[in-house]
Amino acid sequence: MNYSVIDIFGRSVTIELEGDRPFYQEGPYEIYVNGALYGSDSRNVIAIDGLEPATSYSIRLVRGEEACEQVITTEAETILMDVHLFGAAGDGVHVDTACIQTALYSCPEGGTVHFTKGTYLTGPLFLKSGITLWLDEGAELLGLPDRKDYPILPGMIIPPMGEGPEYNLGSWEGNPLDTFASLITGICVKNVDIVGRGTINGGADTGTWWKNPKVKVTAWRPRTVFLSHCSNIRLQGVKVCNSPSWTVHPYYCDGVRALNLNIFNPDNSPNTDGFDPESCTDVLVLGTEISVGDDCIAIKSGKYYMSQYHYRRTSGVEVRNCRLMRGHGSVTLGSEVACGVEKVRVSKCLFVRTDRGVRLKTRRGRGQKSCLNDLLFENIVMEDVHMPMTVNMFYYCDPDGHSDYVQNQAFRPADEMTPSIGTIHLKDIECTGVDASFVCACGLPEMPVEGIILENIRASFRPAEERKPHVPVMMDGFPELSGVSLYLKNIHTVKISDVQITGAADIEPTIENVQKLQMENLYYLKE
Repeated sequence: MNYSVIDIFGRSVTIELEGDRPFYQEGPYEIYVNGALYGSDSRNVIAIDGLEPATSYSIRLVRGEEACEQVITTEAETILMDVHLFGAAGDGVHVDTACIQTALYSCPEGGTVHFTKGTYLTGPLFLKSGITLWLDEGAELLGLPDRKDYPILPGMIIPPMGEGPEYNLGSWEGNPLDTFASLITGICVKNVDIVGRGTINGGADTGTWWKNPKVKVTAWRPRTVFLSHCSNIRLQGVKVCNSPSWTVHPYYCDGVRALNLNIFNPDNSPNTDGFDPESCTDVLVLGTEISVGDDCIAIKSGKYYMSQYHYRRTSGVEVRNCRLMRGHGSVTLGSEVACGVEKVRVSKCLFVRTDRGVRLKTRRGRGQKSCLNDLLFENIVMEDVHMPMTVNMFYYCDPDGHSDYVQNQAFRPADEMTPSIGTIHLKDIECTGVDASFVCACGLPEMPVEGIILENIRASFRPAEERKPHVPVMMDGFPELSGVSLYLKNIHTVKISDVQITGAADIEPTIENVQKLQMENLYYLKE
């Protein structure tokens, strides 16, 4: 056995064990810090905390006769500041917003703001560059339930007489719209860490955020963590839950690392995506568990206005050794992808009981800059995922989503409003408990999906009597499917190699307008 050191903090370190098994090792191993037993675990990615700043530690892992050891040195810390020194009560009764904000803004570069055990009732808090937020075990930041306690981030501020650039602050579903500030809000900050075993609780389960979710009340709903135009942000270990809308939302950011997070929202909570990088570069989601009411991870890049006036493609997103559960999609691209998405790598993950596994969704009107390309999903185990892969270029979102322009499946000339999808590659994947369809992919007739590659995949369906029909793609008039193996429409090239499908209702793919079909070792087996 061996491990890599992923990130070193002032009081903790994240390490990743080598191996091909998604999320877990074959068996538990013991962790020793400076020769003393720290604990045991079986996950591939773990955070080791309780360390002191600027100190060297030997980290040794042992499993049977196997062992590996490295020496790390934690980062230095200029000062440790307890929020109680600034008047925070942490009793869940008194409102601690001003006290915590004072501590954050008073913290010098390289310092740590410390939250000990307690419930800190608070409104939105604004981050400052160069500091660490440490939520110790049992510490909870709890969002106030009343909208009146949340300032508004204007969607777009226009300079007087139109002189100078627009200034974008608020964002709602890909458009620059007025939005309430989030419980943790970072605007143009850099080099910030949020660490610990504590909880950031958006409090939406006790407020009205989830009622009439598509109705704007003064402003649109906040996130729980919103990072706008930030760089070098690291989140490690904390739990983030009960979000009013998207949970963790990096927006126009460079260098965001989400390590060992636990993101949880109830399965009936509306639009509560787990982790949504939008128009970001260099994003790593590692060792994280997500169970939410919408897509677990949704990779985005805004709608058409942003692509024309604030263009920034999302590029370089890696999701590795994560467990993604219950949501509408495990890893989704879209539908707000007008600036495009490229270089996505998802590997060694578990997808558990989500509606869809790999999910791409776009539509006419996203524009020609909206190209989704260079997408690799490998070494993934999907358990009881209804529809392991869906691609939908007729997604019926937005006020005009059901219009003839979006939904008409007839050919129309491609123009500056036509999106595109490049190559999607799935390899070394095991799916059990498939329900509606294994792959359902619908490109545009005027802009077929460039390529789908399926390589070394095993997919087994539920028994016929246990299957429930589902509509795999959200487009008008699409039928419910049950037990369908491969539904492929409007695709330039499909390559299938060493794919085994067990228990499907059909015995061959359903194919329409596929220009090149290469099949080698596609097997259909009975239950």
